[in-house]
Parts: sequence; C-alpha cells; structure tokens
Amino acid sequence: MFGGILLQKVFYEDEKTTIVELKNLVKLFCDDRDWDKYHNPKDLAIGIITESSELLELFRFKSEKEVKKMFSNQNKKQVIMNELSDVFYFILRLAEKYDIDLSLELYKKINENNKKYPVEICKGSSKKYDELLV
Repeated sequence: MFGGILLQKVFYEDEKTTIVELKNLVKLFCDDRDWDKYHNPKDLAIGIITESSELLELFRFKSEKEVKKMFSNQNKKQVIMNELSDVFYFILRLAEKYDIDLSLELYKKINENNKKYPVEICKGSSKKYDELLV
C-alpha cells in the first residue's frame, strides 16, 4: 500500500519510469510518514552505506558459481533485489531532498572517467587511473 493506494507493478518498470517519478514516489512515501525530519544528508548517507553493507553481506564468501545459483533461485534473488532497492531508495531520497540531478551527475561522472580511463590504455585492466601509466 502507498498513500492508501496499492502500487501497480506494471507502471513501475525501468522502460516506463523516470528518475523524477521515482524521486516523487519516495518523497510522497516519506511525506505520508512525516520522516523529513530524519532525512538529513548524514543520516541518508548512513542509510546508503548500511543498506549497501546488507547487500554486500549476501555475497560474502560466495564463489561466482554460488552467486549465479543465488540469482537462479527466485527466493534468494528476491532478497538481493530487496537490498538493492533499499540502497536505491536512500540514493533517490538524498537526491530528491537536496536537488541533485542524478542523470546529469552520472553523465558528468562518466565523462570524467572517460578521461581517467581511456579505452586504449585501460581496456581489460582493473588498475586505478593513477596506476595505468606506471
């Protein structure tokens, strides 16, 4: 339930949903619960790292084969998707509350990384940009 209305799964799919719609969804969810007072940048960043840690914990000590098996099991995949959604929720909330254009910032970051990691130098390498020329 959301604001007294059951969300329709078919509407909320990647191909049909904008980031603004998702930010508004999170905002309405939080507004309905009067949670704005708890969502300062520090606590939202803590939420991101806490939920990220819970996602990471699911993969701890797992081999690649075990991880593939997890994704083929619908119950285990659902647990992974829940944790990933928790991370995304906090990212969206931080961006919504503090007027961050996630699409623009991602494009800018990709452009920066294109300069740091030119294909002709880093393709197939996991080295950090400052180690590539060494």
